[in-house]
Amino acid sequence: MKPTAEHHERMAKMTFASVYPHYVNKVEKKGRSKEELHQVIHWLTGFDDSKLQELVAENATFKTFFELANLNPAAELITGMICGYRIEEIDNPLTKQVRYLDKLVDELAKGRKLEKILRN
Repeated sequence: MKPTAEHHERMAKMTFASVYPHYVNKVEKKGRSKEELHQVIHWLTGFDDSKLQELVAENATFKTFFELANLNPAAELITGMICGYRIEEIDNPLTKQVRYLDKLVDELAKGRKLEKILRN
C-alpha cells in the first residue's frame, strides 16, 4: 500500500499526546514497561523523559515532535511492514519517521530483545 498525500497530512497534524497513551498500553499489556518504551523513544529521537512529558503536555504534533528530534542515524535500519505500509518504500520523511516509531513500539510489544530493537 502506498500512502497518499492526505495520509501524510494526517500524520503531520496528529498529536504525539493522542498516540502516546496507546503506546504505553500496548507495551504494558504485553508485559513490557513504560521505562523500556522511553528507552526506545530516546534511542530514536534523543528525547529524555522530561522532554517527552513536555511534548505530551504541549500537545505537540508529530511534525513538531520530529522537527525537534535528533533522529538516530541507525533509524534507516528499521525496515518491514507496519500498519500495511512497507517502511522502506515510504517517500515522505515525516510519515517514515512516524512509522519508525510505530515499528519500534510494535517490536517492543512483541517481546523482541532491546538490543535488537535498538539495532545494536
